Amino acid sequence: MTEKEIQIRKLHKKICNKAGVTIRENHLISPGDNILVGLSGGKDSMIMLEVLADRRAALPFDFNITAAYIQVEDVGYKASKQKMKEHCANLNIPFILRDIKISEEETKKKGICFLCSWNRRKALFDLTREMGFNTLALGHHRADALETLLLNMIYHGSISSLPYSLSMFEGRVRLIRPLLDMEEKLLLDYAGLRNFDSEGIACAHESFSKRDQVRELILQIEKLHGSGPVNMFRSMDKIFEEYLPKKSPDLLESGH
Repeated sequence: MTEKEIQIRKLHKKICNKAGVTIRENHLISPGDNILVGLSGGKDSMIMLEVLADRRAALPFDFNITAAYIQVEDVGYKASKQKMKEHCANLNIPFILRDIKISEEETKKKGICFLCSWNRRKALFDLTREMGFNTLALGHHRADALETLLLNMIYHGSISSLPYSLSMFEGRVRLIRPLLDMEEKLLLDYAGLRNFDSEGIACAHESFSKRDQVRELILQIEKLHGSGPVNMFRSMDKIFEEYLPKKSPDLLESGH
């Protein structure tokens, strides 16, 4: 076994063990679950697929896994469908490809990036309904949750982020995030060894977004205090409401 193969095996075990704790502690997978994995072609969803395949082999009960990639036509970005298809085949996981379009009328009302993301997510939820999946797994990690927290605080004046599990459509489907406790550097190191970076065509609409700006802000926080980003993520589970300046219900109802 080469040094690279040893390192791949070591990181794979570390990622699967850590995600396994997240899955167990947050009850993300139950016997008989029919899980749809949303693939993007990037490292996070590809690694998550490996994690779920590992859990399928390790857990003492059965559940099903299917992966899907939603390709939006005419936006300029295309992931490597062949690479995703091969990855799924290697893991013995069925692969679904669905093409969708965004109308010109829609793009006049809202930005293309928002519409691309929203329509891809909608297509995944449509698949869960059409094919009887009770769970949709997405590959968000710890940095994604922290960025979302800061975006919502800065731009929307609310404290909210990405939960481990969310029941949707009156309980018809659960959205789960098995990688939510994962440090992105660990995923990047593993993805580099496994060549999981997207090999498709880069999106022509990519620009320095609000999320990129928040990512830069988090880097500054890390320079201020190395454990700052980790502590901020942990703070979402340690909210002391009595020490927050909350408005009284009467003021909220009056619009003040």
